[in-house]
Amino acid sequence: MKITLNSPLDMHVHLRQDEMLRQVAPLSAEHFAGGVIMPNLVPPVNSVERLLWYTDEVRSAVAPHTFEPYMTLFFRNYTETELLAAKPHMLGIKLYPAGATTNSEAGVQEITAMDHMYSMMQELDIPLLVHGETHGFVMDREREFCEIYRYLAERYPRLRITMEHITTAESVRLLDEFENLHATVTLHHLVITLDDVVGGLMDPHLFCKPIAKRPEDRLALLEAALSAHPKLMLGSDSAPHPIDRKECPGCAAGVFTAPILLPLLAELYDRHGALDKLQAFVSNNAQRIYRITPPPKSVELERTPMTIPQRYGNVVPMWAGKEISWSVVSTTLP
Repeated sequence: MKITLNSPLDMHVHLRQDEMLRQVAPLSAEHFAGGVIMPNLVPPVNSVERLLWYTDEVRSAVAPHTFEPYMTLFFRNYTETELLAAKPHMLGIKLYPAGATTNSEAGVQEITAMDHMYSMMQELDIPLLVHGETHGFVMDREREFCEIYRYLAERYPRLRITMEHITTAESVRLLDEFENLHATVTLHHLVITLDDVVGGLMDPHLFCKPIAKRPEDRLALLEAALSAHPKLMLGSDSAPHPIDRKECPGCAAGVFTAPILLPLLAELYDRHGALDKLQAFVSNNAQRIYRITPPPKSVELERTPMTIPQRYGNVVPMWAGKEISWSVVSTTLP
């Protein structure tokens, strides 16, 4: 059995910088026509100059693959002049609550204190991408943040807001509550729960932020993804760290899935009899929500077993060494 996906998109991916960028970026560009590139570098991508520099770095790293990097700025207090200068070169602005995840120390301390920014973004039609967690108890952080999403969606009804990497049933319900709310969801949150991370010996390669949640949350995410909910997109949150930062005390948060996303998604959708919904989830919804036209690229997969490599360079992928039932067999350009 085979399936062809047209211009698949990863709407939330970490490519890092320097040597890690050169190592992992081609793995995304090989199978995807484009991706939304996260700005939480050290230092963050928080100026037009750094935005243009990082765009060039990404384009150089993915060459010669056909891959459009949809760039983002790190949220801060910008002037209107800065936003107008940056707008032609970016997809949107990524908001991190300060300290919520990797390299987010320069994030926002008080979300509701930045109303002037949300107002400017609404008027300039610049999408807002949000890492939606409070600093409460770790299992409740996303649920608590839902009130902030409600605040933003109600106060700024023309502001296009993406709830990034949602993990809870409450977040899924918000999609139907507000017209201007959209969401990305990761592959790993569709297939694991917290039990997979720490139910036995801890698996550091499944530890991420937001953390995996309860079975009922995974079920809600899975039902929305398998039905190709029109406001939901694939956003892998693929987040590479070198092995010595994962297999250590105080390990870094992040699951690396970039090179195995499409085979694992095909396996998942096939298992649930929903292969006809996969195209919308991995491309069509994102094109409509963000009003983008990615480069043409056809990726053919077939139901042929493959074994996930133990490592890609010095990065360990999710489920390293496991055999899965689908493989990418070809990538075609026009």
